Amino acid sequence: MGYDEGLAFRIEEYLDQFHDIYPKKMFGGICWMVNGNIACGIFEEFLISRVGPENYYDALKIDGVCEFDVTGRPMKGWVMVTEDIISEDSGLKCWIDKGLEFGRSLPAK
Repeated sequence: MGYDEGLAFRIEEYLDQFHDIYPKKMFGGICWMVNGNIACGIFEEFLISRVGPENYYDALKIDGVCEFDVTGRPMKGWVMVTEDIISEDSGLKCWIDKGLEFGRSLPAK
């Protein structure tokens, strides 16, 4: 099971402007870390955004956003965003930024 390398390229293009973010392979995909914490990533063709517990339920109300559940146990505070939302750069950047904001709010590891 791979991940969408075209999506990874688009994410890398956007994240290239930041110097505190680096990629790390995990979940059978790839994630981008900030201060040692996951901010966003890719699982198959989905963007994963770590929105945090306070924004989790509001995020799930949006069409095209669903729980990040690959094991049968959803990860609270993490969502998967579909192609419908991230096909446009503005949608992709919005959900990456949500993950970056939450990742930066956490203590550095």
